Amino acid sequence: MGNRFICMTKKDVKENGSRSKRIGRSQRKLLAEEEFLHKQALSMALHQHQLSQRFEGSMSRRIGSTSKRRNLGDESFSNGKQVPEILENIQTKKFILINGEGFGAWCWYKTISLLEESGLLPTALDLTGSGIDLTDTNCVATLAEYSKPLIDYLQDLSEDEKVILVGHSSGGACISYALEHFPQKISKAIFICATMVSNGQRPFDVFAEELGSAELFMKESKFLIYGNGKDKPPTGFMFEKEQMKGLYFNQSPTKDVALAMVSMRPTPLGPIMEKLSLSPENYGKGRRYYIQTLDDRALSPDVQEKLVRENPPEGVYKIKGSDHCPFFSKPQSLHKILVEIAKIP
Repeated sequence: MGNRFICMTKKDVKENGSRSKRIGRSQRKLLAEEEFLHKQALSMALHQHQLSQRFEGSMSRRIGSTSKRRNLGDESFSNGKQVPEILENIQTKKFILINGEGFGAWCWYKTISLLEESGLLPTALDLTGSGIDLTDTNCVATLAEYSKPLIDYLQDLSEDEKVILVGHSSGGACISYALEHFPQKISKAIFICATMVSNGQRPFDVFAEELGSAELFMKESKFLIYGNGKDKPPTGFMFEKEQMKGLYFNQSPTKDVALAMVSMRPTPLGPIMEKLSLSPENYGKGRRYYIQTLDDRALSPDVQEKLVRENPPEGVYKIKGSDHCPFFSKPQSLHKILVEIAKIP
């Protein structure tokens, strides 16, 4: 194309130079903004990729279980104030998180993040028929079937390996069942507003004050599901959305309630109607801790207090202002208690 020679006056040069400086500054500003937006988009894309790996991944019914630490960034539940507490000297770092009725591994997403930030190793399991587990809840008839993902996990642990079990609501029955069958694999068991039942008691009995007797519930409840036909016994139950909001989420953030409304699944009835057989030799020697939620409408503070009196644990902790789902309504408070329990020798 060749070289081009252009004759310009001093005035032209001066004006053109000023204009080019202005354009240069403007371009640099645009480039800086563009770079910032690009980094922000990249950060969001990476975050979404991590979430998709967690929740869609291998469909193994496990979420978390990684030593990678993620930056919580501007997530609302951290408020930018959480200082990671690295706990290198804790003997048992593995937390196994067990969902309550209708929930799944998805409900622990805040707890997983906070525990990982502290250098701990959380794994959230979907119980059979919960979360992304594809089992039809109408086919889950016993507590052994319902707890199978947890039992399988404990069986796969090496002989010298121990974990801390955390159970929410009716998931308390599953960790009680695990304590009875694998006491040597469990360092501590933490019940979060959960069905910490005594020997011979049914998980449903804990909710009897709110739902009425089991017999009455089985006959008259409008929330029952008849998976095998109306002429057969009910196979599960699920509350209506407005009922769930009032019972479980009276203090939870709107976004978390919305997540729950599209993620909750029916609860199999058989497991919560089954009487637990718990022995002093196995279950009785387990180190149990109870976390009470003081603004709970699904399992009232009085009922939780009664559970603690009748089946005393090693320690009792209380969260003020928490509904039945402290992993949503009070994630930081819940996290601090979990860490505190993990520190106990």
